Amino acid sequence: MLPTSAWALEPEVQAAKDEGMRLYNIGHSTAALPYLQQAAEAGDVDAMYYMGEAERRQHMLGMTREAMEWYLKAAAEGDVYSMLQLFRGGACTAGDRCPDGHEDWHHAALAVAQPQAEAGDLDAMLAMFHVYRMFDQPRRAGKWLERAAEAGQPEAQTILGGQILDGRGWYLTNGRRLQAAKQWFRRAAEQDYVPAMERLSRVLGDLEAYDEAWSWVKEGSSNGSYDARLGIAMCYLEPEDDLVYSCEEDVIEGWAVLHAIDIDTQGAGQIRGAKRLFRDLLTDEQVEQAEALAEEKWIGREPPLSHFPPRFGY
Repeated sequence: MLPTSAWALEPEVQAAKDEGMRLYNIGHSTAALPYLQQAAEAGDVDAMYYMGEAERRQHMLGMTREAMEWYLKAAAEGDVYSMLQLFRGGACTAGDRCPDGHEDWHHAALAVAQPQAEAGDLDAMLAMFHVYRMFDQPRRAGKWLERAAEAGQPEAQTILGGQILDGRGWYLTNGRRLQAAKQWFRRAAEQDYVPAMERLSRVLGDLEAYDEAWSWVKEGSSNGSYDARLGIAMCYLEPEDDLVYSCEEDVIEGWAVLHAIDIDTQGAGQIRGAKRLFRDLLTDEQVEQAEALAEEKWIGREPPLSHFPPRFGY
């Protein structure tokens, strides 16, 4: 369902791809490009797709000629999500780059994904959800999402849980809706799917299961979740303001975590602002202790921090 190269990448090229994905996953799409390009030019289909994604994200999610060329290369190797991005970006209708033998790119994607999905491939089932969304057939899309979730595809389970929170289905009370979503998030989280851990911890907080929410946010952090790691820092720094987790105040630990996020993500997102906001909570001596603790315990932890963007982004 997600094609890869027929041969292993050379070690240095694999290392470049890994660095490119690390940068892409923390939101540094432009910086990721030269690293991903090495793998893409070596024939790695996954890297071709993410070259398209990184090029597209540079321009506020708009299709560019460069993005289209990389999607076309990946689509030629059977990558369904590249085909869907080509359809969504109007490559056929506006750019006159249509697939051979198909009316448009979402038809080509359906032709690739459907046989695999019908044969039981879980990732293909999830792809069928996205394919039918592109056909503007929400009922068929929803059925494939349910089928993938029930079969155990963790991303599908997480999307389904999110849709329940957003109003899918009939529930007499909000508590029952939260419980229903929680079950899907838990099923995915127990398969080590990190975005589900993030969603599960928030739902548990809404259900006032604060200790369990804290355990899942720590699990998410251990598995590289940027949001979970940041949640830990915020809770340690100002636990009385946290309505999701249950932790004891520890400003040194909190600053250590915050400082490590800043270093590991090269100042991505809101971290610099958060450090300015919380700086007055610590003495100069405490800051020194915290940054030493960050070096010892938090900076450079594996796996690297990630926002875990979905493969088929928006």
